[in-house]
Amino acid sequence: MEKLKQAVKEIAYYRHQAKFSKLHLSLIPFLSLSSSLYGALLYTRQSLYRSGFFSKNRLPVPVISVGNLTWGGNGKTPMAEFIAKRLADYGISPLILTRGYAGGDEAKMLKRHLLGGPVKVGVGANRVATANLFFEKYGYVDYRGSKFFERTYLDPKMGSHVGSQKIGAAVLDDGMQHWSLCRDLEIVMINGLMPWGNCKLLPLGPLREPLIAIKRANIAVVHHADLVLEQKLKDIKLVVQEIKESLPIFYTRMTPSYFFELRNISTKMHLGAVLDAVVLCVSAIGSPDAFVRAMEKIGPLFVDRFDFSDHYSFQLKIIPCNGCNEDSFKSLLKELLEV
Repeated sequence: MEKLKQAVKEIAYYRHQAKFSKLHLSLIPFLSLSSSLYGALLYTRQSLYRSGFFSKNRLPVPVISVGNLTWGGNGKTPMAEFIAKRLADYGISPLILTRGYAGGDEAKMLKRHLLGGPVKVGVGANRVATANLFFEKYGYVDYRGSKFFERTYLDPKMGSHVGSQKIGAAVLDDGMQHWSLCRDLEIVMINGLMPWGNCKLLPLGPLREPLIAIKRANIAVVHHADLVLEQKLKDIKLVVQEIKESLPIFYTRMTPSYFFELRNISTKMHLGAVLDAVVLCVSAIGSPDAFVRAMEKIGPLFVDRFDFSDHYSFQLKIIPCNGCNEDSFKSLLKELLEV
């Protein structure tokens, strides 16, 4: 199954069919048909929302949506966490709404990172119902139309005096295609390493929507900008501004801060601890290349990798253990997966 998923991903991101194997070529007709059906369903669903046949819900607080047009690896969840922390710094108690996709690993990560702070994390496919549960428990305050945001922008210290637990804003993690919920700000994330692929809709390509959907965005953010050439960043900017010339574009990077010990995650290890060492990068994320390249930028070290599909459900038997104590290795892997 992993080999099949990898083949589909390669078809989506490589334009030159001359490099495809027989497996790739055999999949293309099926993927093309599926992509056409997906496009028809997508158009129908959007039309039903535009016509008002499907209703949209509005939360009683400002809503910031962080989403993307392609599948994973765009930095949505880290950006949602960053925005929520910034809101909290300004004295606004935010609620992150996430679907909890594929076992909820990202939701668990958010809760672990935000433990003990004012940021709340709501998990559920029905974002409106999830939000309402939190509103009933904590209450809410609507800052729209007030001078609060203007004052906190000019004086960040002002927010530190606001101690209310009432929810003042909602942040949608992976919210761009969640059309049933109105939003006040739409942020579209773009993977600088693999922005559009072959420009085809799922599953033939990586696009959840046609690129024209960029028009709905208020802000574009190019992630992994430090890992690509300046010319590629210019090309991405050109594509975006051809669709929406006035769209502000920002650039972000993923930078490791420290390592931690599995048996004591509060213990921080300096990045220099792995210099000249052999490092095995095991990942089940949307953009494993970005992870590996970020590790390589730490300094002189020897990097190997095991890449699995996004949100892969790990099993203890998947990684060979030659020349090591197998029981100890399995115990270590269990701890890693729990973390």
